[in-house]
Amino acid sequence: MNLLDQLREMTVVVADTGDIEAMAQYKPRDTTTNPSLLYKAAQAPQYQPIVQAAVEHAREVEGDRKAQLEACMDGLAVGFGKEILKIVPGRVSTEVDARLSFDVEGSVAKGRHLIGMYEAAGISRDRILIKLATTWEGVQAARVLEAEGIHCNMTLLFSYAQAVACAEAGVTLISPFVGRILDWHLKDRGVKSIPATEDPGVESVRRIYNYYKAHGYKTEVMGASFRNIGEITELAGCDLLTISPDLLKELQAADGELERKLSPDGGAEVEPKISLDEKAFRWMLNEDAMATEKLSDGIRKFAADIVSLEKLVAKLIDQPVTV
Repeated sequence: MNLLDQLREMTVVVADTGDIEAMAQYKPRDTTTNPSLLYKAAQAPQYQPIVQAAVEHAREVEGDRKAQLEACMDGLAVGFGKEILKIVPGRVSTEVDARLSFDVEGSVAKGRHLIGMYEAAGISRDRILIKLATTWEGVQAARVLEAEGIHCNMTLLFSYAQAVACAEAGVTLISPFVGRILDWHLKDRGVKSIPATEDPGVESVRRIYNYYKAHGYKTEVMGASFRNIGEITELAGCDLLTISPDLLKELQAADGELERKLSPDGGAEVEPKISLDEKAFRWMLNEDAMATEKLSDGIRKFAADIVSLEKLVAKLIDQPVTV
């Protein structure tokens, strides 16, 4: 078997893309998207019916331009989610506006609204993960939503402190960003490469995974943001891995024996269980320069892509309606 088929035997493979055609080709169980991927997909000719449906929905909304844009963005996110769920048998992650990353009430309201849109379309909330940035506020919003049976995927996660807080909040799934951790360390060390066996992003996910399994947390670990297949193979056995179409293709074309590197049975040294209140969380995050920088940078970039997408759909909303 190729590496992708072997990986599927020990890890749930998730497609990290907004490209519905790629999902149909690689047949992942779940799919996750983000504002950057949706912005790219919304400009592709084959997805214009989804975009147009969101625009028409927005035109029917009473209120100012802000309300119309918000309705269109929500319609776009859910519209893509609905199409994705026609292909994948599992779940789709739908992201809350990054500009709500420090707003507990706003994030909770948006999560409820998105789930309501899916349920109105006849889709069970069990097939949806509401995606939130792993700020302190994002974790608290997830705690509220999870208590209501709304499952969450915590994104932009770069540190042990963030992972511990998510587990304590009872979130369904976390997405530690392997590649972006590597990017930071390459720049910090002034080197062009780091072997996959020593990759700091891989080491971070391995530490989190072992901590969760050792202490019986139900939160799933989904490695994300990969730069090469070496990072992926070093995390074989992780609960889930979300992988871009390019790397899925590379795994599918590669032969060889894939060794399981992570197992729920453990075997690794167990770190003591800790508990974090807001002060401890903020201090631990502050002490991790990489995580602090990458979290802030990630929020800014996702927010910028949302603004770009809003500009795109605003022009469409203003176009004359043809009969």
